[in-house]
Amino acid sequence: MNKIISHASNKDHYKADACITWCFDNRFSSALEAFTRQRGYAQVDLIKVAGGAKGLADGGGDSLYLLDQIAKSIKLHHTPRVVVMAHSECGAYGGSVDPAFYECELKKAAGAVSALFPSIEVEAVFADFDGIKLV
Repeated sequence: MNKIISHASNKDHYKADACITWCFDNRFSSALEAFTRQRGYAQVDLIKVAGGAKGLADGGGDSLYLLDQIAKSIKLHHTPRVVVMAHSECGAYGGSVDPAFYECELKKAAGAVSALFPSIEVEAVFADFDGIKLV
């Protein structure tokens, strides 16, 4: 292999403050940064997938994958909380703008996480173009 970047990474293991399932829509990346900063999260295990919490709410194969990723965060980094996110006008959801629809989806996603990990705190958040709201 040819080194293309020299960078010293910290080898120490860490305890994650949260595992966050977030949509990869870059329009909401700055909202994610503001959210983690406001919450004081120094270490985050971030799962960025199309639709964010959508895969958890659907209950299909994507749900199994996401729950496995969350389980690994909990096991490897002793993560005490999971944050599931959905956002307005999400393409994975067909671009819906109805906040009530997303609220229902986020409750399903949070329920799927809570059912498998009852001792873990679960938060559901909805991002729109004005900020982030707790569900």
